[in-house]
Amino acid sequence: MEEIMENWTNWTNWTNAKLCDVANLALGAILFLSPWLFKFDDGAVSTNAHIAGLVIAVLAIAALAAFAVWEEWLNLVVGLWTLVSPWVLGFHGTSAMTVHVAIGAAVAILAAIELWMMSQHPPRLTTHS
Repeated sequence: MEEIMENWTNWTNWTNAKLCDVANLALGAILFLSPWLFKFDDGAVSTNAHIAGLVIAVLAIAALAAFAVWEEWLNLVVGLWTLVSPWVLGFHGTSAMTVHVAIGAAVAILAAIELWMMSQHPPRLTTHS
């Protein structure tokens, strides 16, 4: 029974982590496309959206292919950067700010949730005989 419960816990953690990664993939794609979707100014705003969106999407694809903790830490960092970039790059008070803050917060929260799930149920390094 203990093994069944452990397998169930591992499966639900894996499923939740994959859902977070799929959400990050969608968020990265939206951020990448946002200069065209929301008519951002050319320059630093659009470049930031393209680079951050691409990095988020690539990290999500990598996490879907093979989970690694470093991917979640990088997603947390990129999410936080995206969140604060309107003030750092000077485009606060614009629609680009709204998009960056919303997507950055969502990515950072999803990464934090995945890191928390990993801390609660770390992957097993050994197997039962």
